[in-house]
Amino acid sequence: MSFNGLIKGLHHVTATVNDAQEDVDFFTKVLGQRLVKETVNFDNERVYHFYYGNEIGSPSTIFTTFPYKDQGVKQGIIGNGQVYESVFSAPGNSMDFWRMRLASKGLSVKEETRFGKEFLLFEDPSGLKLSIVEDEDDTREPVWVTKDVAEEHAIRGIHSVVLAVKNVEETVSFLIDFGYQIKLEESPYTLLETKEKGAGNSLMVLDGKHLPSGVNGLGTVHHVAHRVDSIDDSIKIKETLESEYDIQVTEVKDRKYFKSIYFRIPGNVLFEVATSGPGFLVDESNEELGTSLKLPDWQEVRREQIEKNLEPYER
Repeated sequence: MSFNGLIKGLHHVTATVNDAQEDVDFFTKVLGQRLVKETVNFDNERVYHFYYGNEIGSPSTIFTTFPYKDQGVKQGIIGNGQVYESVFSAPGNSMDFWRMRLASKGLSVKEETRFGKEFLLFEDPSGLKLSIVEDEDDTREPVWVTKDVAEEHAIRGIHSVVLAVKNVEETVSFLIDFGYQIKLEESPYTLLETKEKGAGNSLMVLDGKHLPSGVNGLGTVHHVAHRVDSIDDSIKIKETLESEYDIQVTEVKDRKYFKSIYFRIPGNVLFEVATSGPGFLVDESNEELGTSLKLPDWQEVRREQIEKNLEPYER
């Protein structure tokens, strides 16, 4: 059974990283994204949760991180059962700019062609595998415009993610049921997209038979989230996954800016389904986004202690 178009596309990607200052500097000062929200990991109040995105953190533009430095988390292993690579979308005629910019920041940049498009491959300070692809058809507003990254070059958001799995056929079969359709195949990649199509609505499945099993830790993606219109859609998906696919799904989690469910797909990649709303303006104005620590009501009573446990950083 298909999920009847409930999955609209990507919502966000969440990664485990190392140092908070290093992370903020990289995503805001190198990639030119906006720090849309500063909060904490709701399951570990000693760790920040940073959200980077476009001006208001629209779904499909959001990349989020948990900086786990000095929390006893080891360096992870990127491999099967994970998001192997996160791809950012840049506008047409911007690859020379990004090639030079990344190199000027001391990053090692490799180039690879997939499905007729050029990808710039590099790593963040924690070792996350990232890339930028030029997509002239991406009509989303720029993530953020800065003095160093003008509108004609600014990243538009998440383009796609690469899932590494051992059994491509099994994973692709599930993704087709889930709401994705095969667009192109070019070994070792299979490109899929939702009915919304294009950047922000696409996945690549990588044949990972040559890769080790992924181990979560610093420098790895924890999960990829897919967007739905409402929590009712999420509940329908949960019921279908449990009854027809025998996949264990969490209860609905209130993440304040959206509500979520989590589960592992065939291939073991951790998926989240997140509602498009209410969004990041529920507790800050547009002008204030990302300028102070925001906590949900149930953590607000412990604000003083939470702030003491967090390492300060400069925006």
